[in-house]
Amino acid sequence: MPVAGLRKAAHETVAGLPREFWWLWTSTLVNRLGAFVATFMALYLTLDRGYSASYAGLVASLHGLGGVVSSLGAGVMTDRLGRRPTMLIAQLSTAVSVAVLGFMVHPVAIAGVAFVVGMAGNASRPAVQAMMADIVRPEDRVRAFSLNYWAINLGFAVSSAGAGFIAEYSYLAGFMGEAALTLLCAVVVFLKVPESRPEPTVRPVGSPAPDAVRLGTVLRDGRFMGVVGLSFLVALIFQQGYVGLPVAMGTDGLSSSDFGTAIAVNGVLIVALQIPVTRYIQHRDPRRLLILSSLLAGYGFGLTAFAGSVGVYALTVCVWTLAEIVNAPTQTGIVVRLSPAHGRGRYQGMYTMSWSVAALVAPLMSGFVIDHYGAAWLWGICAVLGSAAGFGYWLLMRNLSPQEPVAVAPVAAVAPAAPVVAGAPAAASAPPAEQAETGPAA
Repeated sequence: MPVAGLRKAAHETVAGLPREFWWLWTSTLVNRLGAFVATFMALYLTLDRGYSASYAGLVASLHGLGGVVSSLGAGVMTDRLGRRPTMLIAQLSTAVSVAVLGFMVHPVAIAGVAFVVGMAGNASRPAVQAMMADIVRPEDRVRAFSLNYWAINLGFAVSSAGAGFIAEYSYLAGFMGEAALTLLCAVVVFLKVPESRPEPTVRPVGSPAPDAVRLGTVLRDGRFMGVVGLSFLVALIFQQGYVGLPVAMGTDGLSSSDFGTAIAVNGVLIVALQIPVTRYIQHRDPRRLLILSSLLAGYGFGLTAFAGSVGVYALTVCVWTLAEIVNAPTQTGIVVRLSPAHGRGRYQGMYTMSWSVAALVAPLMSGFVIDHYGAAWLWGICAVLGSAAGFGYWLLMRNLSPQEPVAVAPVAAVAPAAPVVAGAPAAASAPPAEQAETGPAA
């Protein structure tokens, strides 16, 4: 492609998004640049502290359990306290707890603080996604979520490489580095990111109060809970890239460095393709994209049953990575469409929980299936799950127009007010049809 064409494509990718989004994007990138604990916790506990692999697995599970617990609580905080306060509380808590974890030596203390780190680290996600939905116009949301997902993977790729060198010098330096970068992320949010929670709609005197969005409201929203369930299935498939795939490659006689080579393809492709693929899909029917990505994920992992070399494993990674690139921003956009503006925190919290629960279940699932039936059965199950998810999306979305707003009972009658973020006039002046569209999608 000529230089002028590349310049035009880059401009179209970033143009039209509000200033507040880019500060939020920057905070996401800074946050992921400091990702040390999640990447090197197992090595830290086994190599540096001398604990068993079983204990390291227990700590990892407690870390994931903390994320499950905090998902719903953080969603409620996002709606009640606001997006910005929730992010600041989560980031400050993460910085403090990660720093404390680096000094813990007793196994019970390490496990307890790891649980707190999991809670704090996951608590900002509903607020970040709700704020992006608040400040970005409906037609730009898929692009915005894609850019944010790109920042997550770019930061993780850089941090993984850098943290490896840091770990050779000092694991404590890694913990303190993550704490410092998370604190910097909080500073960026405090100084540059204003609150975006929609103000309550002014109603005439004597008119009945609108129904409030509570967790029970979310649970009774059948279509949305269907999306959450399908999101869990898709997440369960993607998690196998980090729990089932290394075990399967090990049973084929391949080394940890071979796994590192294969899985590195995932990060490289996301960084290289996320933005151009999003430019291609952002105005296409999200129903078809979710069905296609579910099938690609399931059968991409299904092809792993035929792999026996690093090259073939890397090819299967290419298939399901493409599914991930398409699924992530599209599914986030659907979550926003199914969420009322004044209940986005709770809806995003429930959606985030589906991924947290999948992170807990996936290791148990892969371990049991591989031990009792073999890795080929695991990849066959992934293909079945992908097919089931694709069929489920077809059922749920068959009556949903690609562009029309979504009515969410019982709160759909509440017209969300324009976001109060300065510098986002397009969102503030959106016609009622677009404002009513707010209501899900990392």
